Amino acid sequence: MARTARERITGDPTSSTIYEVLMERISALSGCEIQENASSFHVARGRAFLGIHPRRGGILVNIVLTRQLESPRVFRAGCVSANRWHNEIILLDPAAVDPELLLWIREGYDLTA
Repeated sequence: MARTARERITGDPTSSTIYEVLMERISALSGCEIQENASSFHVARGRAFLGIHPRRGGILVNIVLTRQLESPRVFRAGCVSANRWHNEIILLDPAAVDPELLLWIREGYDLTA
């Protein structure tokens, strides 16, 4: 059984494809560092603004923003401090890495400047 985040991504064709598309889009953002943890990846520019958590058949992304996203795509959102919200979105298809998602990711990225 796959234990690390990398093993979980590469061991699932759907997760692997979504991850590749997501990384391709994120690579356009300058100064980002991918931090691999035991169970997830964090994308940071000084501080983490995006969490990537492998799931069977997909990926859960956690976008750190100063607001709660109002969208049916949001699986869960939680206020973790006065000005920080974690917004979780489950991606089950590479097509879910769309302009709306990329706009939210860019918003999180811009907050780290």
